[in-house]
Amino acid sequence: MDRGSVYRRCGCRDEATGKLLGARCPGLRSRVHGSWYFSADLPSATGDRHRARRGGFATQNAAAAALEALASPAAGPEPGLSTREWLSRWLASRVSLRASTSRGYAAHMRSYLVPYLGGIPLAALTAGDVWAMFTAVTRDEGALGRPVSAATLHRIHATLRAALNGAVRAGLISVNPGRHPGLPGAARPRPQVWTPALTGRWQQDGWRPAVGVWTAAQTAQFPAQVRGHRLYALFHLVALRELRRGEAAGLRWSDLDLDAGTLTVAGQLQQLGGRLVAGPPKSDAGRRAIALDKTTITALREHRTRQRAERTAAATRWTETGYAFTTVTGTPFRPDRMTRQFAKLVAASGLPPVMLHGPRHGAATITLTADTYTSVLPETARTAAEHTAALLFPARRPSSRRPASRRAHRRLPAWAREDHRKRRDAA
Repeated sequence: MDRGSVYRRCGCRDEATGKLLGARCPGLRSRVHGSWYFSADLPSATGDRHRARRGGFATQNAAAAALEALASPAAGPEPGLSTREWLSRWLASRVSLRASTSRGYAAHMRSYLVPYLGGIPLAALTAGDVWAMFTAVTRDEGALGRPVSAATLHRIHATLRAALNGAVRAGLISVNPGRHPGLPGAARPRPQVWTPALTGRWQQDGWRPAVGVWTAAQTAQFPAQVRGHRLYALFHLVALRELRRGEAAGLRWSDLDLDAGTLTVAGQLQQLGGRLVAGPPKSDAGRRAIALDKTTITALREHRTRQRAERTAAATRWTETGYAFTTVTGTPFRPDRMTRQFAKLVAASGLPPVMLHGPRHGAATITLTADTYTSVLPETARTAAEHTAALLFPARRPSSRRPASRRAHRRLPAWAREDHRKRRDAA
């Protein structure tokens, strides 16, 4: 195998030709844009060679380490190899993992697998050792006042099982001792709709479900209350079109066709070690085309106009990244910052609390499944999108409304009042 090369690239395309910009992308001047890749010639079993390209690494060093691990000779039987050494070697070899998956594996190894199993020779590791580890983790973490849930135990087990399966494939052990640890069942928390009764309970004593879901009326109320906020289009999209947080952060203007009324989910932004990493959607099913209703198209057009004004105001401080949702200087809006901003707006709205994915559940209860098939049934998808918007934002009927003088006055949040004052003064 040749020494290979390490380089950085992104998924930006030329707006005119649709071709990848590659190394010509101006956004690569920013350290948070794109991700690191390596390329190398690999020998095949027939003696031929083929070019391997793998990417998605957060740093140049991570890509170089993965290239080095790939260049290392295949592991043979090593009686003295410890479980700790194998776990480290295995993780370094998993060059195609998503950033979030790699981070989860590393956390499980650092906090649980290495402290409890790392000193045991890999060839001597038994199912009893694995069972004892989970028992000790449950006991020790509980004694420290931070009990480990059944779901977390299952995720730890998934990491260990994958690593030991790799040891079996490498010929280091003949049987995976972590196949059947006998863990308790892990029930996924069921979403609960914020009915009037549950809302009253929350208002009285602060109770909240594990996963709260807004009703259709509550889902519609939130965008109405944050109208005018610079990220209104973001929350409108999350509420109506069921985007995940990382998908919204990774949405580029090139993924949107506002004239045709479609949005293509082609990637996402994730945070790894304080850095933003661009990657593919969460799953193959995550790559999808979504029909947009007229209210969403209008919100996105208004957002694009606002962003262009921010670019003009920022002048030389602006970094062109191509993302739809950015800071006032053009850099990507971080997913964790989206979550914090959403939580503040929900608290100010007086609505019962939900996580940022909460509006996705609310929209899912009223969204027709046809809107995922825009390439097959475009008209059906567009009609479904309009029906969803109509359920959340029914047409107003002026004749049935009371005179303005008799309507109850609803006090706007502080940020909205300030925005209204600035527009009034500017006029």
